[in-house]
Amino acid sequence: MPGSRLLAVLAAFTAFSALAAGPMTVYKSKYCGCCEGWIKHMQANGFELKVVETEELGAIKERNGIRPELSSCHTAEIDGYVVEGHVPAADVRLLLEQKPAIRGLTIPGMPQSAPGMDIPGHPYEVLSLDQEGKTTRWSAYPG
Repeated sequence: MPGSRLLAVLAAFTAFSALAAGPMTVYKSKYCGCCEGWIKHMQANGFELKVVETEELGAIKERNGIRPELSSCHTAEIDGYVVEGHVPAADVRLLLEQKPAIRGLTIPGMPQSAPGMDIPGHPYEVLSLDQEGKTTRWSAYPG
C-alpha cells in the first residue's frame, strides 16, 4: 500500500536525520582494500562520506589520540568524534544519538568479522575512548 510505504520511508528518514550528523571524513591509504569495504558499509547505512587518501595516517591518528595499540587501517572523523577502524554503522549511529563525552570509538587491529572484512566467525569488541585515552567496552560482536 502506498500509505504504509510512505510511513516506512518517513520513519527511516526521521530516525537517521534525527542524528543531524555532518559528513564523515575518512582518512585511508590508497592501497587498502578493506577500507573500501567499510566505506561501502557506511554508505549503505546512510552516512555521507568524504574520503581522503593519504600516507600520513600516523599524524591523523596522533591528532585524534589514537595510540598504536588502538589503531587500525583507517581513521574517520564525524561531528567531533573519531571512529578508528572497522566500527559498525550501528555503533556510530548510537554514538551520534547519545553524544557521550568521549573522544570516539575504535576497533583495534582488523578483526576478520568486522564490516569491510566480512569473514564470519571471529568475535570482536568496539571500544570507547575517553578524553584521557582510557578505553571501555562499547559493544561486542560474536562474529
